[in-house]
Amino acid sequence: MKTYFHKLLITGGHGQMAKAIKAHPLALPFDLTLPSHQAMDITNDSSLQQAIDHVKPDCIINTAAYTAVDKAESERELALAVNQIGAQKLALACHKNNIPLIQLSTDYVFSGEKKTPYEEDDVIHPINVYGESKYLGEEAIRTHCADHLILRVSGVFSEFGQNFLKTILRLARERDELNIVSDQITSPTYAGDIAGVLFTMLQQNKFIPGTYHYCSQDAISWYEFAGMIVNTAKKRTSIKTKNIHPINANEYKTAAKRPPYSVLDCRKIKTIFDITQPAVLDGIVASLRECGN
Repeated sequence: MKTYFHKLLITGGHGQMAKAIKAHPLALPFDLTLPSHQAMDITNDSSLQQAIDHVKPDCIINTAAYTAVDKAESERELALAVNQIGAQKLALACHKNNIPLIQLSTDYVFSGEKKTPYEEDDVIHPINVYGESKYLGEEAIRTHCADHLILRVSGVFSEFGQNFLKTILRLARERDELNIVSDQITSPTYAGDIAGVLFTMLQQNKFIPGTYHYCSQDAISWYEFAGMIVNTAKKRTSIKTKNIHPINANEYKTAAKRPPYSVLDCRKIKTIFDITQPAVLDGIVASLRECGN
């Protein structure tokens, strides 16, 4: 197995995580290729092989994913096509070409019924189609590519794409009051921090296959997260919102259920790679700065 990584092929090149990887300062020593979905379709065998033949990467990082949690409930086949079948085809291609694979996964593979942070080997029980599709993708990778590393993350936000921070920032400029769910606990994680973790792992020139958890050190509700975003943004830009009200999840109807508690235990990644958890607030500040706020 390769232990020196210079050429990296990043799937889903136009997505939030791929953009965060490209923008990170630690990217400088690496040779990155970030093809669009049209240029590298992970659900198409020939498209995959063409991209691999062209780039000849030392490692592939899969950030391509179907991430519309609510839409997945009515688009199950599409979610599975990308998150399961796409992951399987990518794993098979990596195995065939002797290329290590890093897969990004999610805290939504868990039910959220536990009251303490989820460890990597805890029982998997997704309660929505998105979580199911990501777990099936994990299993496909474990089955077909021995040289894999699965990184489960949670509540990803950044200055790129569409995410909770960008939505709250937009709403806070439009509305006097916001109602935000307060009985779902997670650990929102800045995409830039996740990118830093990936580079840190690769710079250590060791590839230790397995599943790892990484998230921020703050276990908070979406209501608390929204409050942090608004209070931080107020210092930088014009905000209309004066009050944020906590509501229960059953008061805010969504197509997909969310885990009530999906905090990840990150001791394994600390032990093996000496990677520590960041503060949510630092990620918010970084996002707002890059947004020009």
